[in-house]
Amino acid sequence: MPAAAPTWDPGQYLRHAGHRARPFADLLARVPELPGDPPRIADLGCGPGNATVLLADRWPTAHITGYDNSPEMLDKAFTDHEGPTPGGGRLDFAFADARSWVPTEPYDLIISNATLQWVPGHADRFPDWIADLAPGGTLAFQVPGNFGSPSHRLMRELAHSARWKDRLAGTLRHDDAVLTPEAYLERLTALGCTADVWETTYLHLLPGEDPVLDWVKGTGLRPVLTELGEEAEEFVADYRTALREAYPATDQGTVFPFRRVFAVATKGSDRC
Repeated sequence: MPAAAPTWDPGQYLRHAGHRARPFADLLARVPELPGDPPRIADLGCGPGNATVLLADRWPTAHITGYDNSPEMLDKAFTDHEGPTPGGGRLDFAFADARSWVPTEPYDLIISNATLQWVPGHADRFPDWIADLAPGGTLAFQVPGNFGSPSHRLMRELAHSARWKDRLAGTLRHDDAVLTPEAYLERLTALGCTADVWETTYLHLLPGEDPVLDWVKGTGLRPVLTELGEEAEEFVADYRTALREAYPATDQGTVFPFRRVFAVATKGSDRC
């Protein structure tokens, strides 16, 4: 029986908004100028919309639609951000699932920030998305590349332990949730696009008590919290102990290394 879709908590997610937004800003810095005037932009997996607004800073006149499949995230995005933008564009939000979303119009930019790791086989969606880009348009995304790090490995090991394996079998993503940078480059260039693919490891210095646990409560731990409900605290207690050993606190804070993989693929005017 497939695991239930995670229930998202925008407030928990936004507790580390500054650190989470930095990779999106770094991705945006490598996106070329867009062909449309005004540009049409899709943000696939927009979450609470706090990063989506950065698109309006870069392209003030753009019509930007943020798509997500979480009612909680969309409600936060709609309440805080929907409407006209200062530069004369517009920001709106709509329900969509990246596993099946197909553009209904040509986009100048389809961008996705830390979402595709939740979509099994997401690279198989690239041909459809690129086909529906405007000539000269761009597909850009970043995904976490840290599924082998202690934060995820310890979570999986605990989920597979005798206490939890019957409840959590198939709940968590594995270390093949994303492709290697080389594989993304191969997939995107095979579609005839000019591709720029790279990886970066951020060393986040997090304040407070158990900050790595606090971080993953907003993202990677959501499937466990959703599945276990009131029983989750027992799991979290053991996981907290393991994280404290893996990520010891210092006087300056807790260092949380976080690897991410980025890709920017631009469609030629008469190719892909």
